[in-house]
Amino acid sequence: MDKIENSQVAEVFRNYPQHMRQKLMFLRQLVLDTASECKVVGMLEETLKWGEPSYLVKRGSTIRMDWKSSVPDQYAMYFHCKTKLIDTFKVLYGNVLRFEGNRAIVFHQDDEIPIDEVKHCILLSLTYHDRKHLPMLGA
Repeated sequence: MDKIENSQVAEVFRNYPQHMRQKLMFLRQLVLDTASECKVVGMLEETLKWGEPSYLVKRGSTIRMDWKSSVPDQYAMYFHCKTKLIDTFKVLYGNVLRFEGNRAIVFHQDDEIPIDEVKHCILLSLTYHDRKHLPMLGA
């Protein structure tokens, strides 16, 4: 796992319950790996938005992730609700992933993460502004 450079982000991760911290760190690593594979890793900013670990690049749409104590057995990856991202993800992976409205992919604590599908969603978000004019975001 890559070290968290932003101390505020590191603190948020430290405050998650241990079993959820590992799952969220896994999602974080998928974001970092995908950014590296699509050659935007040098431009990827890891920060907090709304108190949640967030990942953004200049030509992409922000990805956030979080666990909420109000729903202790699940965690989620959030996307900007005014984009076509979640609608596209639902068409592509509606039989594999669970969604919350037009803003999140939701995971249960016992889920096995479908890595290829989640990485594809991450890629579409990190490159969103170059794709948003394409049908199905060019997927």
